[in-house]
Amino acid sequence: YIMRIVLISTPIGFLGSGKGGGVELTINSLVYGLLHLGHSVEVIAPKNSKLYERNEKAKLHFIDGEEQISWQHQNYNSPVLIPENSLLAGMCEKGLDIAKKADVLINMSYDWLPIWMTLNVEIPIAHIISMGSESSVISNLISKVYAKHPYNFAFHSKIQADDYPFIKKPIIIGNGFKLDNYTFQDSVDGPLAWVGRVAPEKGLEDAVYVADKLSEKLKVWGVTEDKNYATKIEQSFPKGTIDWMGFLSTNELQKELGKCRVLLNTPKWNEAYGNVLVEALACGVPVIAYKRGGPSEIIQHGETGFLAIPDDKDSLLYYLQFVKNINRKKCREWVENNASSSIFASRVLNWLNKVIREHNLRRLNK
Repeated sequence: YIMRIVLISTPIGFLGSGKGGGVELTINSLVYGLLHLGHSVEVIAPKNSKLYERNEKAKLHFIDGEEQISWQHQNYNSPVLIPENSLLAGMCEKGLDIAKKADVLINMSYDWLPIWMTLNVEIPIAHIISMGSESSVISNLISKVYAKHPYNFAFHSKIQADDYPFIKKPIIIGNGFKLDNYTFQDSVDGPLAWVGRVAPEKGLEDAVYVADKLSEKLKVWGVTEDKNYATKIEQSFPKGTIDWMGFLSTNELQKELGKCRVLLNTPKWNEAYGNVLVEALACGVPVIAYKRGGPSEIIQHGETGFLAIPDDKDSLLYYLQFVKNINRKKCREWVENNASSSIFASRVLNWLNKVIREHNLRRLNK
């Protein structure tokens, strides 16, 4: 049957700003996949948000308000802060209102309020958790909600779900991308690439170290979130080692990224998934990533790239010499078989059916 789905976006920044990181791409991929399979989707997002052109059939509702601070930039034991004129509260209110006439509400924001609502409203709320455990107050709440609603949480990777040891049978949905947005390129002699938010937890300096050792330039794409951090790295290496490319739309990024011979991925924390790795693979670009978090489940060591020893810069350097042996077509094939938007949307729909079924049973038993 045709499902009516309402989706709450991230409260970190408007869609298209780049501030929401991988969540922005995930939302667009999911909306596309769900529409493509014939379902009806409404998205509640911060003012100024734009969905990709191909998602114009999704109804977009705009909310104005004060953004949340990302949990990546707070301490594990920080309290929950809800500002006055809270964007998150506004999105939740609107979501609950529209969801009265829908089948399910999907929450894409890693925050306390929407998870708490699961226990207190008569609407099935399904949470796509986009991070590992970054907050004790949120992890404790997930544990409490999970005890009553074991189907209401989904994760991008097994390793990410392991951050929540109380979840006995995690629902893993992976991620997915609209593949005709990514052009395969067979550029074996191109430059070195790095893509991500420029912030300390992303470990950019390790990739710059590699470029410096090879006397090459490193092309860096992404929002500079921490200007002091960026300046500090720039001053630690010879002038011109970093080629700052800024934040580009998916379409522009994939054209440039596809020309590179390898993507270096150097996070200092457990990434939940690793969207940029899959985007690179979709263009035929092999990846050398630290063996931690989601990337260690995505990269097929020796087939689509290499998994280096975490935080060991020389391990990255060591594997670089073997990149030319990787068949770039294999990189693209892995994405086609594991991470297309329709595969992703189908996994999400299977999960939503469980959430709705459990919700209906609960209501019958009341």
